[in-house]
Amino acid sequence: MLETPDNSETAKLSLIQSKGTLDWAYPPMILASTAAAMDKEVEIFFTFYGIECLRKDTSRLRVSPVGNPAMPLKLPFGPKWLQNVNWRVLPDIVWSLPGMTGLSTRLFHKTLARHNQLPFDELRAICLDMGVKFTVCQMSMELLGYTRDDLIEGLDYAGAATYFARSPSQQSLFI
Repeated sequence: MLETPDNSETAKLSLIQSKGTLDWAYPPMILASTAAAMDKEVEIFFTFYGIECLRKDTSRLRVSPVGNPAMPLKLPFGPKWLQNVNWRVLPDIVWSLPGMTGLSTRLFHKTLARHNQLPFDELRAICLDMGVKFTVCQMSMELLGYTRDDLIEGLDYAGAATYFARSPSQQSLFI
């Protein structure tokens, strides 16, 4: 029988968000909201391109199929046989043509809606309402030229050393 240690570390979850595309923005929010619903104390540390997920205007979050070979590229509409075609068989050069990132992003939004998933802004707001702590890496913010005015309200700002000093020694995930 597996025993759970009796300490406060078991009730904490730490996530590091380093990606700034729409398809990479969802997993940390889904994990964080699920953990918060299970009464865990959750913190997401946003570093480098992950800071894009904290902009007031998230319309710049895109899905890029280029260099993402595991990403299935299927249509969220049309006859079933067409929906089952994985367009990933097309070479990356096709997906790098002008307009393909926009198309992939629109199709991703349609797929989310078809599966009754929340828009990213709403999921992010729910996480904040549930008490998930959002911490921005101060060094990354300065390095990449973000200002506090670019970002949503309710954020904490800290360097990596401060973040690691207060993060749990277990259940940390890098996304």
